[in-house]
Amino acid sequence: MSTYNSNGTSNGTSNGMRRILVVEDARDIAELVQMHLCDLNYHVDVAFDGAAGLEKALSQPYDLIVLDLMLPGVDGLEICRRLRARTEYVLILMLTSKGTELDRVLGLEIGADDYLTKPFSIRELLARVKALFRRTQAREGQSADCPGSQTDEAGVIRSGTLTIETTKRRVTLDGQSLALTAKEFDLLHQFACHPGRVYTRTQLLDGVWGLGYEGYEHTVNSHINRLRAKIEKDPAHPRFLLTVWGVGYKFTDPEEQSRATKSLQSTLGRS
Repeated sequence: MSTYNSNGTSNGTSNGMRRILVVEDARDIAELVQMHLCDLNYHVDVAFDGAAGLEKALSQPYDLIVLDLMLPGVDGLEICRRLRARTEYVLILMLTSKGTELDRVLGLEIGADDYLTKPFSIRELLARVKALFRRTQAREGQSADCPGSQTDEAGVIRSGTLTIETTKRRVTLDGQSLALTAKEFDLLHQFACHPGRVYTRTQLLDGVWGLGYEGYEHTVNSHINRLRAKIEKDPAHPRFLLTVWGVGYKFTDPEEQSRATKSLQSTLGRS
């Protein structure tokens, strides 16, 4: 089992262990969280201000960052923004103060995976951490086998000129690489793995952002709009991300596309 010390670093090797960084300026909270996470056999580092947290997050590989929003120096939103601008993906659990709904919305928009409102119980925080890791494992397990999608042995999904490289988290359109945020990629991947399936906004919120975000369906809308602006040649007339009026959204079904093309060709042939 991993132990911890006062310099903010847990003792012991991190081989085969999940690595977690806790960025929290309240030392009593940070050290309490660190102690309980170490009891679950995680390797846990702690930073007590934004600058130190950002430096650790950018220089070391972590599986999860427990990130307080209200930090001296560099705040949590800026750290989240900087991390989501990188190609390497790390889970982010944001800690917010009661009544800061705007900050939670901004955190979701920037790419936080979950949030927890202060004051919180240690039991709830540990449950959120475990749930985030479970969702990550489930998503990784599904990466190589997306039901109904155009996926090859390397886990690459193709739909027309759109290519999604799951393991590299890279998307190209007509051979050109697209700059997607972490949540935009997750959203596109969710759709592309199930072409033709209609998702409600609530289902997308639960599946991509995780449970606990009821009431933030507008976040799905804004991500859909930004995603369309990047993958559609004409976002007003999308080919990939389609609206199902009164229900939600779906990813284009190659079989439906093929049937529609054949029908159009047949109609043109008769004329």
